[in-house]
Amino acid sequence: MFTGLIEEVGKVVKLEVTGAAGILTVAAAFPQDEVALGDSIAINGVCLTVTQKGAGTFGFDVSPETIERSALRSMKNGSPVNLERALPLSGRLDGHIVSGHVDCVATIGDRREISGNTVFSFRMAHEYLKYVATKGSVAIDGISLTVNAVAEDGFSVNIIPHTTANTTLKYRQVGDQVNIETDILAKYVERLLTGRGEAKSSGITLELLAKSGFM
Repeated sequence: MFTGLIEEVGKVVKLEVTGAAGILTVAAAFPQDEVALGDSIAINGVCLTVTQKGAGTFGFDVSPETIERSALRSMKNGSPVNLERALPLSGRLDGHIVSGHVDCVATIGDRREISGNTVFSFRMAHEYLKYVATKGSVAIDGISLTVNAVAEDGFSVNIIPHTTANTTLKYRQVGDQVNIETDILAKYVERLLTGRGEAKSSGITLELLAKSGFM
């Protein structure tokens, strides 16, 4: 599990794709003795397992599903990437619950500066947009952010200068693609409401959620 608080911006050394799978090598400043083979690191919001270690670099096997579903497939040598190591049980959850399982890829439709802040608008598939709510949480390239507004074909976020300066968002421009992970809690609520895979209804309704203060 991750928090969406980026520890470091690393760089892609190379992405070798053979067939449908690949091997991603990333340069990072994490101390080698603090990262073991088998550890999880989120690369632009994608949870990957460390399978190789070198001098200032870490290697990851990338599955066909990850290449197909995420924006990792468009990475080039030297591309900056957001890095976050998995949250230890003793750590503080300062962002929101991020699993590192990307739902889809969104495209930046607009970028504008307002009073020193940066407002991004994203276009994404409607089947995942239903999990995005105004003032709710969303992970964009692994960054925990609050949704400003939701439209018919996407949503927007307001980025404070600190976040822009310390993540890959400072490099992002209109037309770029980003990884999106919607709030996992929204998915669980949907499953409870629809009763998918269950023999009978759970009894949870929109009215009950509203009365309980969840809506």
